[in-house]
Amino acid sequence: MTVTQIGKFYPPHRGGMETHLETLSQELRKTTDVKVLVANDCWKTTETILDGVPVTRLGTCCSISSAPVCPTLVTRLRNDDSDIVHIHLPNPTAIVAYLASSHRGHLVLTYHSDVVRQKHLERAFRPILLSAISRCSAVICSSPNYIESSPILREFRHLCRVIPLGIRVESFDRCDSEAVARIRREHGPAIVLAVGRLVYYKGLEYLIRAMSTVDAKLLIIGCGPLREQLEKEVERLGFESRVTLLGEIDDIVPYYHAADVFVLPSIARTEAFGIVQLEAMACSKPVINTNLESGVPFVSPNGVSGLTVKPRSSAELSRAMRLLFSDPGLRKQYGRSGRIRVETKFDLSLMTRRTLDLYSEVMSVRATSQRPVEALRSAAISQ
Repeated sequence: MTVTQIGKFYPPHRGGMETHLETLSQELRKTTDVKVLVANDCWKTTETILDGVPVTRLGTCCSISSAPVCPTLVTRLRNDDSDIVHIHLPNPTAIVAYLASSHRGHLVLTYHSDVVRQKHLERAFRPILLSAISRCSAVICSSPNYIESSPILREFRHLCRVIPLGIRVESFDRCDSEAVARIRREHGPAIVLAVGRLVYYKGLEYLIRAMSTVDAKLLIIGCGPLREQLEKEVERLGFESRVTLLGEIDDIVPYYHAADVFVLPSIARTEAFGIVQLEAMACSKPVINTNLESGVPFVSPNGVSGLTVKPRSSAELSRAMRLLFSDPGLRKQYGRSGRIRVETKFDLSLMTRRTLDLYSEVMSVRATSQRPVEALRSAAISQ
């Protein structure tokens, strides 16, 4: 089986989609002939092999609403003879390129998120996206919640297959104990951790404000366009001793282990899953998240592996943090339940096996006269 994975970017670019594309491709290469096509951050096209995965970064001439435009992608796909093309969405320009290429293989889509903020782009792109989905063999969704809350996916329930994102759980067991001790010395004894790009939908300003009544230190790992704005907010509140923006950290595992509580304060459905929750849960840390109409509360349910609060509410975030810091036994209980939940539902090997099973179903359509929609209808939204 030959598979071409198409994403916007690939690590070292940071982001949940990029991390997922990398880990999935690395696992698939063990049993399939997989290659990756993504955008480069300049006009030049480069080809490399990373951990056994051929990665082509296509030259980019410009971006449209954060969507990279790669002029050679159409030709690449037209000359591509893969059995399956697997596109990770949202990626409008990749969808346009695929349709223009008349690729003859099967199309599989992973629907990470709707286009939420760019309303004009969403309206213009919607007919093109609907055309692509109607032609595809299957749509992978990371949670049942997102199928029900997405106006587009609700129209294509019969094509949707829930395959939650997965992580290498064991990789979070290997930790530098000296680094953990150093972090505790520098920032303890009570630490709140948040990890993610510094962008609007992460809702970090609400978390910063919530620290006004929490006797702990907030560490924020990540970079992004809102860094200066968040630093000004910290300064305005006089929270320099309570909040530290650490920027990018190469090895964040010690920070997960050093933290007492992990918080994902996202405010928009652009946060479709929140893979950083899995990383915190793998380190047995309780999670505070928000009740978004997305997969965020599906990953860490309220009262199971942590607490879920209303989005955009500093008061509720503060109340949840104070509750967890006042009850070490509850923190331990949620942390233990979170670890079990990751091991049993979000392990990378499980995600890979489900994806390969779907690929096999898609490939089996070739041996029948059925259209992909008909052949996969009975398997939709399983697992």
